[in-house]
Amino acid sequence: MKSSENRMSWEDAVKWMKSQPDQTEVARDCFFDDPLSEAANRYYLSSEWSAVRELIGTQGGRALDIGSGRGISAYALAMDGWQVTALEPDPSLLVGAGAIRQLARDTKLEIDVVVEWGEQLPFESNSFDLVFCRQVLHHARDLKDLCREAGRVLKPNGLFIAIRDHVVSRHEDLPAFLGEHSLHRLYGGEHAFTLKEYKSAIIAAGIDLKQVLNPMESEINMYPRSKQTLKDNMASKLHLPSSALIPDWLLSWRGRTSNAPGRLYSFVGRKPGQ
Repeated sequence: MKSSENRMSWEDAVKWMKSQPDQTEVARDCFFDDPLSEAANRYYLSSEWSAVRELIGTQGGRALDIGSGRGISAYALAMDGWQVTALEPDPSLLVGAGAIRQLARDTKLEIDVVVEWGEQLPFESNSFDLVFCRQVLHHARDLKDLCREAGRVLKPNGLFIAIRDHVVSRHEDLPAFLGEHSLHRLYGGEHAFTLKEYKSAIIAAGIDLKQVLNPMESEINMYPRSKQTLKDNMASKLHLPSSALIPDWLLSWRGRTSNAPGRLYSFVGRKPGQ
């Protein structure tokens, strides 16, 4: 593992991944491939976004995409009719605000890009109908502050969605997760919290937690795998003649009982109306 003095930037870590022949599939699964407009559209057409759309709908309104990265989720929101503000602290032309601005120009979508951290949102309270976070909460410098700010800028009855966040059962499990992460050893930016810590931070932010989706309960957390892929694998291991014999509740149970370090969870909440 690199020392803190020799860490790469996030941009350089992604550049390294993209340059490695054995990481091509991983980079594509993470939507780091180019051209960005094609990667973003592939995300928009993915099973993950289809499952997100079932949660948020396409009614539009003001959406804040916190930690937007390259802008694939901002693109998907804009394509579905939302008025999107993409918040991204990294100015990078490859993996940050610069990339989002170029994506907006290339696709002729209106995406307002703001370079700032999620813990200090430069917006008035009660401003957004939706706050969306994809793979963001586990990167928080302060999880409680980030969630508190998300709750503050949500309108009453506004929707909070945080997807694909890494969970550990115990803090002692964190090194096992980080040791397996393909980029953490290069840039050191990954983390994971316990399920209790995520829930507590969201609830303390004044958001009513409506759903907590476990690793095998939604296509959101399964991507790039699918529910059908998981059922096929499970049927094979159990020597069953057909994956049709695997019910959804069994997948959900397996996900709920998993203790794998870094497993993915998603959270759905709503700010109470006034």
